[in-house]
Amino acid sequence: MSASWNNPMSGFDRPGIMPLSAGAHQPSDGHALHAPVLVLNASYEPINVCAARRAIVLVLKGVAMTEEENGHYLHAARLALRVPSVIRLLEYRRIPHQTRALSRKNILLRDRNTCQYCGQVMPSGELTLDHVVPRSRNGASTWENLVACCHPCNRRKSNQLPGEAGMKLMREPRAFNLHTSRHIMRLMGSDNSWRKYLFF
Repeated sequence: MSASWNNPMSGFDRPGIMPLSAGAHQPSDGHALHAPVLVLNASYEPINVCAARRAIVLVLKGVAMTEEENGHYLHAARLALRVPSVIRLLEYRRIPHQTRALSRKNILLRDRNTCQYCGQVMPSGELTLDHVVPRSRNGASTWENLVACCHPCNRRKSNQLPGEAGMKLMREPRAFNLHTSRHIMRLMGSDNSWRKYLFF
C-alpha cells in the first residue's frame, strides 16, 4: 500500500505512526489489512466494524484515532503504521436510526454466513437470500422475510413456505438493529482488546 501526502513527515506526531528507521517491526501481510477493526463513537460507544485498511485511512485523515493495536505494521512510503484493532472517531456522530440498511451483505452478517435451514456455515459467495414467504405469494423483501440460504436448500424450498417443504428456520429473522450489531461485534472480535468496549 503506497501513500502520498503533501508533507509525508507531518504525521510522525500521530500515535501509531513513526519513521521506518525507528526500529524493526513485525511486518503486516495482506490478511492483516482485512482484519476486523472495532469502530467507536467519540463517546466510546461501539457503532461499527470495518476492515483494517479502512481504519488506517480514517486515522491518516484525522477522522479517528487508534485506541488499540493488533501488533502488525504497515509500511507506506517512509512510514511504519501500526495496524489498529480498535479506533475511535474524534467527533461524535449521531446515529439517526438504530437499524442497518437492508442489503445482502447485512443479511449474511446478521445470519453469520449460516444457512438458516440446514445450519451450514459457508463463504458469502456460496450463499443466496431466500424469501421465507416467496415473492410469488407476495412475500416482501424485508428483514423479517429474508434469510441466508445455501443453494441446495433454496432449490428444495423453491416457491413453497418452509412448512410445505418440510423445512424449518433455525431462528426467526429480525431486523439487524444496534443490539444485533453489538452481538455480531462480539462474535467477530478476534482479540481481548475489543472486550472492554462491548459492555452495552
